[in-house]
Amino acid sequence: MKYLKTEIAVGFFVLAGIIAAVVLSLKVAGLVLNSDSDVYTLHAKFDNIGSLKLRAPVKIGGVLVGRVSAIRLDPKNMTPVVDMEIQASCDKLSSESRASIQTAGIIGEQYISITPGFYDEDAGTTYLKNGDYFEDTGSALVLEDLIGKFLYSAGSSSKKDDGKDGAEAQK
Repeated sequence: MKYLKTEIAVGFFVLAGIIAAVVLSLKVAGLVLNSDSDVYTLHAKFDNIGSLKLRAPVKIGGVLVGRVSAIRLDPKNMTPVVDMEIQASCDKLSSESRASIQTAGIIGEQYISITPGFYDEDAGTTYLKNGDYFEDTGSALVLEDLIGKFLYSAGSSSKKDDGKDGAEAQK
C-alpha cells in the first residue's frame, strides 16, 4: 500500500508514452486516425509508374496536397492508372494542368508533382472536377533504364572510335 500511488503514476506515465509513440509512428508514416471527407479524386494515365506506391505524396510546388489512393491497370489499353485524393482546398486546377512522377533526391521515394495549368475562360479551359483525368502526364524516369541507355550509347560510340583508330593505324 505504501508504493501503490507511485506504481499507478508510473503505469499511467508508461501508458502515455506508448500512446505518444503510436501516434508519432502514424504521423511519420503518413497515416492519420481521422478520415477527412473534404477530398476529391483525380485520375492520371501513365506509360510507366516506376516504383510509385500507394499513399505516395501528391505535391504542387513542393507542398503536399494529396495522396495516391489507388494504382490499377486499365484493361482496355494496358496502361497504369493512378487515382489521387486531392484536398478540396485545391479545387482550382485547370484542365491544362500536368501530373508527372518525380523522384525525391537521386534514389528517394517517388511522388506525383502537379504543375497547375493556365486557366483561360476564353480558350475554353475548365477546372478539373471529381473523377476527371489529367490529359497531360509525365511518366517516371527509371534509373535502370537511364543507366542502360547511357551504357548502350557509350558502348556504341567506343566501337565507332575503335574502328576509326584501327583504320588510321593501318594508313
